[in-house]
Order: sequence, then structure tokens, then C-alpha cells
Amino acid sequence: MTENQETFIFDFDSTFIKVEALDVLCEVIYQDSAAGEQILNEIQHLTNLGMEGKLSLKESLTKRIQLLQANRDHIGTVIDELKKKVTASVIRNRTFFKQHSDNIYIISNGFKEIIIPIVSEYGIKPEHVLANTFKFDHDGKIIGFDEKDELCENQGKVKKIKSLNLEGEAIMIGDGYTDYETLEGGAVSKFFAFTENVSRKIVVDKASQIAPSLDEILYELSYKASVSYPKNRIKVLLLENIHPDAVDIFEHEGYSVETMKGSLNEDELIEKIKGVSILGIRSKTNVTAKVLEHANKLHAIGTFCIGTNQVDLTACSMKGISVFNAPYSNTRSVVELALGQIIMLVRNTFEKSKMMHQGVWDKSATNSVEIRGKKLGLVGYGSIGSQLSIVAEALGMKVYFYDAVDRLALGNAKKCSSLRELLALSDVVSLHVDGRASNKNIIDADAFESMKPGVIFLNLSRGHVVDIKALVDNLKNGKIHGAAIDVFPEEPKNNDEPFVSELIGMKNVILTPHIGGSTEEAQEDIGHYVANKIINYINTGTTYGSVNLPEIQLPELQSAHRIMHIHENVKGILAQINNILLEYDNNILGQYLKTNETLGYVITDIDNFHNKDLEKKLKAIPNTIRYRILY
Repeated sequence: MTENQETFIFDFDSTFIKVEALDVLCEVIYQDSAAGEQILNEIQHLTNLGMEGKLSLKESLTKRIQLLQANRDHIGTVIDELKKKVTASVIRNRTFFKQHSDNIYIISNGFKEIIIPIVSEYGIKPEHVLANTFKFDHDGKIIGFDEKDELCENQGKVKKIKSLNLEGEAIMIGDGYTDYETLEGGAVSKFFAFTENVSRKIVVDKASQIAPSLDEILYELSYKASVSYPKNRIKVLLLENIHPDAVDIFEHEGYSVETMKGSLNEDELIEKIKGVSILGIRSKTNVTAKVLEHANKLHAIGTFCIGTNQVDLTACSMKGISVFNAPYSNTRSVVELALGQIIMLVRNTFEKSKMMHQGVWDKSATNSVEIRGKKLGLVGYGSIGSQLSIVAEALGMKVYFYDAVDRLALGNAKKCSSLRELLALSDVVSLHVDGRASNKNIIDADAFESMKPGVIFLNLSRGHVVDIKALVDNLKNGKIHGAAIDVFPEEPKNNDEPFVSELIGMKNVILTPHIGGSTEEAQEDIGHYVANKIINYINTGTTYGSVNLPEIQLPELQSAHRIMHIHENVKGILAQINNILLEYDNNILGQYLKTNETLGYVITDIDNFHNKDLEKKLKAIPNTIRYRILY
């Protein structure tokens, strides 16, 4: 707490809660009926006119009450619904409300009957709720409100706050014009335009201080908050057209987000990465050690896809940057595309369709076969390969697989002892390997030589794992009957660049623009999964799902300070941390340690953190890579 007494005064609708309470009351009464939708639109219009100062508050309230035709029996349901709609940063800072309840007020042009049961769960005293009250008739119908209360009048909030005769500094937090008026009218000394839920231009344009969340306000005023940094200063850069849901998730968290449709080369990324805290990419952008040298604020990288070979994980680890991916989110999409391509290729569907478009009717069964009974050879038996195994077997295929890692066979699939063995017996060969350097050209001229004549060949994994010239040669000589290629050694950076390949125009070859995982379902799921993993890491220090840092699943931070310390895996670091904490009389409430071959990750929850020298000493421990504290 700062030295001078400060009183916080919060608006309720669209500030303490995400929505307008009377809107929810309308939804409860009319339950999405056509008439209810029309009434709701009228209520929202009247609300906005009142919030923007274009209609008197008394008139706005009167008209809304008349439109609603509400009853006392509706109020309990509305309260239950609104408890689910408390603003995210308010929920995160529940402890702040309870610790400072003597100096926190709610002021609203809404109604006490709805507000008090909700805010009391956050420690706010009923007598500190300044709001209107309903009037009911003998049947419980809401027929109006107490028109003698100042809060139904214009400048009502100004008058009500002044009547409190508050000592010290009064700080108003709200989204509406009536909230701004408290500063203009001299009732408060500070006003924050609260934009986490709604941003009203007339308010934002007038306000000198704009807050995208309560975290920003508490940080600005040096109060203990749920996080130790202003979230709007966390810059997120999302490349390669990452799903809009990921953008929404980061923005809702209060982060500053920049998006780009295409990928960036090394020099371009070096320029853009400066000041970026979170980087999101897909498969085309390479994050090299040289790029990371310029990443002065980078905490986390999200690869919004399965692979992480486009990121220098070693360099990330040595800078304490956590990398997250989506190992399972798009597997079904890739499997479905592969299966569809196999069926089209064995039936010559692609070629038949092309001839039909040219006016040629070629009704022939020559070289057109069923997949039932055919041998499918899977090179790589991870998340995608094993799922394709199950689906293909269900359609009657005999499945064989080869993987450098010892994998458990699913269903009736049989493991081959070598790649050559697999290639020699398969009618269909499908690649599902990762992009590590050792996999470059694993399918070369010799590998094609090992395959059966007339084989069907698919690559939906990585472009560089196939020797394209050898593939072209074997398509020309008929060794390969048909191929489906979704990935290429060199791909356009965006949709505006042309695609160039020796495979263009070849018979019975399906070319797709790296769309194996590009379905709406997969991209939406990836967007949610990776974005939430990164946010959880930033907010709590949890590294579960990280591909490079030691994985720790942490409990929620409760009334403590959390110190996160990433260091080289050498002896004695934990002892040094604890000795420093002991020196500054800190009580350890919880401690978690995990190491891997190169790194150690220690998380310590302590009861207080008041000495800057303590922070300096923790940072100065030899072999420290990164240090961070959460409040």
C-alpha cells in the first residue's frame, strides 16, 4: 500500500462484470425469443445513450425498466448468471479486494438487489455499494426505482462520491461517461478508462489514463497484483496467419498483439523481434540463434503446428526462452487428407477428373484398385502415423511401420526392423517423420529403388526428407504409380509468391500447398492450445508442455510472491537461492525444482519480497540464465 490513503471506486456494469446487468435480465426473461432480441437491442441502445451522456440517466433507466417487464423472481437467476461473468482481471485480483475492502466502493446506476450478492463474494461491504434500488408492486413486478436517490440523476455519481467526504486520494475506475464525470466534476483525483470489456470512444478520448485491465492499474499504483508487470507492455508477434482465436485470447489477456499473414526471413525477423515478449509462428519461419541474439525481451515462442525443428531449441534454452507446440491438435486433419489422397491415387481419380474437364470420357478399370487388402507402409509412427494406422486398418489395409524410436504397435500393425524392409513390402508408402537434420533425404534414389513397382507414395511430413529429383525420375519411369506431396524443400512465404517445382504437371501426382493440418477445426484447436500454454507460463511459470525447458506443473499462486529461476544444470544453485532467501528473512511457502541435461528450473513461493538487494543477489548467482518474479 502507498503511504497516502487511497480509495478505489469501481463502476459495476462492463467494469466489475463483463456485461450490462439489465441486458442479462432481458435475456433471462425472454430467453432468446424474437421479441426478446428486439427488446434487448432497444435496451442496449438506451444504455449507450446514457453511458455517453446523450440521454438523461433517469430517462434511460425509466425506459429500460418499462421495456423489461421484469419480476422479483427473475433476480436470483440473473445473479447466478452474472457471477459467471465477472471480469477476468477482477477474478485474478480477488485478494486485492479482500485485503483493501475498507477502501473499496462500488458505484453504479444499476441496482443493489443485483450487485450486492455478486461483489460481496470479493469482500466488498454491502454499505460500500452505492446504487439504485428497485420498486416492486404487490405481485413482485418491478415497476420502477427510487427516484429520490442521486444516482438516477445526471451527475449523480459526482454528488454521491462527494457526499462520502473521503480522505486522501479517490480513484475512479469505469467504462462510461458518467464515470469520467466524477473526475471532471472534482469528486475524484484520478480516473482510469477501463477497456477490458468495452471501449467507449467518447470516454477514451477524454481520459488521460486508459487501463486494459485491473492489473495495469494496480501496477501503475504500486499495489500487489496478480502479475508483476503491465500486460499491455507484453508485445505479441504472430506470423503466418495464425488462427484469429489465438489473437483474441492474447488480446483478452491484455497483451499488445501484432499479426502478419506471411513468414519472415532471418533479417526481417531480426528487425521485428526487438521488444517482442511472445513470438508465434508456424512451419515456415526459422528462429535461428542469430535471431535470438536480438530478442532482448522474448520469454516464449509458440509453434502453432506439430514440429519445432524451425526453432533453435538449444539457443532458446540458453536464453531461458520456453518453446511450446501443438503435438496433437492437427493429427486428425493430416490423417484424413492422407487417407483421401491414397484412395484418389489408387483409383486414378485425379487423372480421370482432369480428363473429364477436357471433355474426355475414359471409363476404364485399368490400374484402378481398392485399398482393401493393400499393404500400407508408414515411415514414422508418432501421433499422425499411429492414428493413420488405426483408420487405414479399419478400412481393410494391412499396416506396417518403421520408426527410429521403439513404438508400441496399435491394432494389427507390424513393426519392420529397417526402412528398406518396409519399403520393399509396401503397396503404399506414407511419410510421417519430423524435420530433424538427420532426416534430410531419407527417401533418396536408393530408397525408391527398394520400393515395389507401381507403388503409391505420399509425403505429408517435411519437404527436405525427400530427394525431389529422385522422385521425379521414378515417376517418369513408372516405378511410382502416383504420388501426393503436401510439403516441399522450398515453399512460398505467402500466397502472393508463385510455387515452382519439377513436380508440376506430372501424371497422377496430387500437389497440395502444405495444408495437411489446415482445417478450421485443427487451426482453431492449435490456436487455443498454444496460446493458453504460453499465457499459463507467463502468468504462473508452469512449463508443462514446453519442448525445451524442464516441465513443471505448478499450483495456483496464493497470497505469495513466486520467484522463477532458470540456470545451467550445475551443483549448488538451489542452496545458493535458499541461503539468499534466508539472509533476507523470507519464509518459503513452496518450492519446486526440475532439471534436464543442461538446465535447472527452480520455482520458489515466498511470503514477502520487499528488498531490491535480494533481487540483485538472486540475479547475480553464477550460471543464472533468467530470473523473473510474479506477484
